[in-house]
Amino acid sequence: MTPAAAILVGTAVAAAAFVQGTLGVGFALVIAPLLGIVAPALLPGALLLLMLPLNAWVAYRERSALDWPGVRQITFGRVAGGILGLVVLVTLPDRGLQLFVGVATIAAALASLLAPDFSPGRRAYLAAGAATGVTETATGIGGPPLALVYQHRPAAVLRATVALCFLVGEVLSLLLLLAAGRLDGPQVRAAVLLAPPLALGVIASGFAGSLVDGPVLRRLILAFAIVSGIVCLMPPGFLRSTP
Repeated sequence: MTPAAAILVGTAVAAAAFVQGTLGVGFALVIAPLLGIVAPALLPGALLLLMLPLNAWVAYRERSALDWPGVRQITFGRVAGGILGLVVLVTLPDRGLQLFVGVATIAAALASLLAPDFSPGRRAYLAAGAATGVTETATGIGGPPLALVYQHRPAAVLRATVALCFLVGEVLSLLLLLAAGRLDGPQVRAAVLLAPPLALGVIASGFAGSLVDGPVLRRLILAFAIVSGIVCLMPPGFLRSTP
């Protein structure tokens, strides 16, 4: 990366860490498209490496609110989804994956707007874990399925549980990428260099988390999911051509 690009990415990392530390999701949505423009070779390894300390800290910060049964069931689905995600990464054209993820995410968010409040059960957790495993391993973006399944829970429960699920899943994804030769030195070095702005953003989020809960949180989660889906549907080069 050029010095200007490095400054841009560092600023985005700090902002994205603040968003995820406050809402529980959003880091990959901000960083993955940006890295896709300025340094695509860093995806998904550098993104996943950055999310390790981010999610470890958020899970620890709100550990008293963890939904342990949900973590176990999501992780079980996540293992199978991670293996499938690696297969997708190696075999499926990037555009086909992006379109599938985009359409599915928008459809789920719109359905949630019309559906009554619900308490997710075992099937919902397993499905969310499997979907996250596929999308996060293949693209680095795995937030929407977990955000949607926890949208009616208190903000602290969502942040802590999603962070721990991410943390376990990211370790699995990184091991799979390492085994497949898709994790290299430049990705590791980039993650180390971007660690300070990451820390700044997540520390700042600790002062904003208490302001977001209930209906406000749900609206922000659904907006996040819809924007995430739209980003996936953008044609190749769209962001590059935007002034």
